[in-house]
Amino acid sequence: MAKKRVAILISGRGANMAALIAAAQQLDYPAHVALVLSNRPDAAGLRRATAGGVPTDIIDHRSFGEDRDQFEGAVQAALDAYSIDIVCLAGFMRLFTASMVLRWSGRMINIHPALLPSFKGLNTHERALAAGVKIHGATVHFVVPEPDSGPIIAQAAVPVLDDDTPQRLAARVLAAELRLYPLALRLVASGKTSIGTAGYVHNDAAVSPDALLMVPDAPSAP
Repeated sequence: MAKKRVAILISGRGANMAALIAAAQQLDYPAHVALVLSNRPDAAGLRRATAGGVPTDIIDHRSFGEDRDQFEGAVQAALDAYSIDIVCLAGFMRLFTASMVLRWSGRMINIHPALLPSFKGLNTHERALAAGVKIHGATVHFVVPEPDSGPIIAQAAVPVLDDDTPQRLAARVLAAELRLYPLALRLVASGKTSIGTAGYVHNDAAVSPDALLMVPDAPSAP
């Protein structure tokens, strides 16, 4: 089976992007990263992608003012030019319109730094600490018009420690994200996961439950 052609959309440093590129270098990985696209010309991830031998493109949203349709048209043209099969959002700080999202229904995925459906939106680590939760984490989901609400593909859980700051917790979650996103893309690109009629993700019977929820080793008891 031919590898799926993937575009990774970024706005910043590209940590998850780099993890996906590294995973795609494995011979048995079912996806090929064909393009890294950024809406910010100064995104550090562009340099990392170039260093990894991946073609890049810049479509600066500021050039389009308030015209979201024109911006999305330019993005779509780039995706078409590279014959993209799957779009991975990796720290892409722009919301697409419903029409763009629906055009890529079942083929656009995103990673969110929380265990959805909890803590949708921004400042997830601060909000998790304020809520006093003991488990936090990350979620990869299919993108739907409502932000952070799409069918869940896979999740990674991390403990919340008593002395955590938002920065410490963020670092622990990011370490989990770097393992989770390549795993989730593998599932999608291999056709082993799909959206069922009820709106939930269905997985191939051969997929191990361990592949759908990552849980790190628990901290040692005092």
